[in-house]
Amino acid sequence: MRVWAAIAYVGTAYRGFQRLAPSHEPTVQGTLEAALARLTGVPVRVRGAGRTDAGVHALGQVVAFDVTWRHSLVDLQRALNAVLPADIVVWALGEAPPDFHPRREARSRAYRYVIYTGPWRDPFGRYLAWHVPRPLRLEAMQQAAAAWVGRHDFGAFGRPPRGQNTVREVRRAQVEANGNWVFFEIEADAFLYHMVRIMAAVLVAVGRGDRPPEAAWFYLEHPEAYPADAPAPAHGLYFVGARYDRIAIPPAPDFLPHWMEGGRPRSGGHEDPET
Repeated sequence: MRVWAAIAYVGTAYRGFQRLAPSHEPTVQGTLEAALARLTGVPVRVRGAGRTDAGVHALGQVVAFDVTWRHSLVDLQRALNAVLPADIVVWALGEAPPDFHPRREARSRAYRYVIYTGPWRDPFGRYLAWHVPRPLRLEAMQQAAAAWVGRHDFGAFGRPPRGQNTVREVRRAQVEANGNWVFFEIEADAFLYHMVRIMAAVLVAVGRGDRPPEAAWFYLEHPEAYPADAPAPAHGLYFVGARYDRIAIPPAPDFLPHWMEGGRPRSGGHEDPET
């Protein structure tokens, strides 16, 4: 039986999602596979929707795996959460079509970047947000982010996997604030390596007044350029979720404190936004 699962994790202790052979450094994929092997007694391969980097977090990572399980799926979810470490949780789980692949079938993916602008570093959220200790010009950042919506060559914002082209379609890109917390959330059909972190760095430069909002357009018109102050730190980035045609994933639970949420994330099986 093929099973899909929606998981959340704090990426601080992991070298990313993808297993690193022959390295023995901890990864999210490796930790999930070890938990499944412990429960089933056989090796189980896990596939994920997004290959998050070291230190990157997830609210709605989607994984799939084949498993022989004689009990209910509810029991499988409970058993997994009982053996997984405290920084990973399976918050939804269901049966998937036998050929379902969470990465190849994703219609789009969404990420959020979290910035904390308080004057002093936050000891409680230091691994959960990028500390930028000065006010940011929210309206200028919103103007810059809006320039990225649509189909463009995003070559200035990262490199593609396996030599693919750098054209991507961004469905939405928005910047919101809640007190000292600033949130950049973006959804696209696919992303380049480091794309969201480079965009976040450009937005912060715009918010500081170091660059005009038109800088966002400049990098679209000059895909060979590379922002000098990029990328932003990994620990401010969250994989929010992915959309699929063949499985319906519920919205993620309210994991983060309300002051770190901005507008609620549109994760999992949320409806298509108007663009």
